Amino acid sequence: MAIVNSIFTWYMKKRIHQIELFMKYPLDVQDEWLHTLISSAENTEWGKLYDYRSILNVQQFKERVPIQNYDTLKPYIERMLQGEQNILWPSEIKWFAKSSGTTSDRSKFIPVSEEALEECHFKGGKDMLSIYCNNRPNTQMFTGKGLVLGGSHQINQLCEDIHYGDLSAVLIKNLPIWAEYYRTPDMSIALMDNYEEKMDRMAEATIKENVTNISGVPTWTIVLAKKVMEITGAKNLLEVWPNLEAYFHGAVNFGPYRQQFKELIPSSDMYYLETYNASEGFFGIQDQSHSEELLLMLDYGVYYEFLPLENLEDENPKTLSLDQVELHKNYAVIISTNAGLWRYMIGDTVHFTSLYPFRIKISGRTKHFINAFGEEVIIDNAENALTKACATTNAKIKDYTACPIYFSGDEAGGHEWIIEFEQQPSNFEQFIDVLDQTLREVNSDYDAKRFKDMALKRPKVHNAPENTFYHWMKNRGKLGGQHKVPRLANNREYVDDILKMM
Repeated sequence: MAIVNSIFTWYMKKRIHQIELFMKYPLDVQDEWLHTLISSAENTEWGKLYDYRSILNVQQFKERVPIQNYDTLKPYIERMLQGEQNILWPSEIKWFAKSSGTTSDRSKFIPVSEEALEECHFKGGKDMLSIYCNNRPNTQMFTGKGLVLGGSHQINQLCEDIHYGDLSAVLIKNLPIWAEYYRTPDMSIALMDNYEEKMDRMAEATIKENVTNISGVPTWTIVLAKKVMEITGAKNLLEVWPNLEAYFHGAVNFGPYRQQFKELIPSSDMYYLETYNASEGFFGIQDQSHSEELLLMLDYGVYYEFLPLENLEDENPKTLSLDQVELHKNYAVIISTNAGLWRYMIGDTVHFTSLYPFRIKISGRTKHFINAFGEEVIIDNAENALTKACATTNAKIKDYTACPIYFSGDEAGGHEWIIEFEQQPSNFEQFIDVLDQTLREVNSDYDAKRFKDMALKRPKVHNAPENTFYHWMKNRGKLGGQHKVPRLANNREYVDDILKMM
């Protein structure tokens, strides 16, 4: 295995000079990709609609093609889900990544082309390993296996040839044979739907393996780690996997979990590497061990535009290309991809921490949200749930805000709400139950995390005294019609501040 490890390490490092090339010539690489994307799609239905054949430069592309979101592309995607081809992208699309929904859908289905799999998602995974091997030249990662926590796999019954599932499941299902040899557990366990049984089976299947690295969302990784220690009686993961050296993570802010991982893996040599990988594409990798910045990956078949957050509500907002962005300003990310997402606003906001090379940090979402555990609860989810809870219990809400409750010891995480009622609910406990159940109905990711309280427990709701929010806003100097109570936050700043007053 030592020889194999050396060969794999050498192979992974070969990619570094190509990464350095787009770091040195970022604008040229992005310009080339835009022209490649446009010329590839000129004979698609979308390409003909916007006359891609006559587009000569980025300015014409921006002027001709409106900024899109899932709702505007949904009619095209629904046809693709039925098996129609050559709609948004010329190659045959058989896979869709399912993720949490928009304001009008419980789930959304992102097309994943063969090019997106190979040139974006898989390339991103390889580059993650390349960067790791380059930063840690003495790695022994390939002497053992990587533990991968994937999603569930489902088949769309509407069309025999169309498949969908969580992005991680789509990737696992399409991995080359050699990659399957180096990962654990096997696919029959990795793609299980029942997460309670899945965690048990994963723990039992991996405790005897030589696990050298783990990839997954922090939420489920902690759940699995506790299950492994429960079965083995170990005090930490190094007692089970002594050669564990790296954890690759993404999807949610790692900060609140960092201390828990230090307790689970008590080693100063443990390497943590963050990625920015979404259903829509693989966008960034933490390329420096001393910094949490993410290198923007520019040669993955993705063309980037950036919309200043202050212009988000403009009728015809003007986006910026890479050569126009500035440091430490918040931008909404807009992408055009080799899966047929054209000028698509993904909902994330970033700010640049470095120019030439371009490095970013994820700063949030374009709307209020809670995504501490991968649940992606947006303001529309909250409003729908509160509306139903009020109707059921004859309540009226004056103001509210909500935030995450992070994992603590053996306790699952959750959401904490502070609600000030204009009219009290007839049954407060029923109000909470309806709020919780409706969130599960309108948001599939929240529902998955709430399964048997494994990652998210029942919401904690505070019934705030009269004028709580008025006094809080007054103390902050935020009284007035232009100031609004922040509804959802992905940190505890607002809730903790209000609780001090109650």
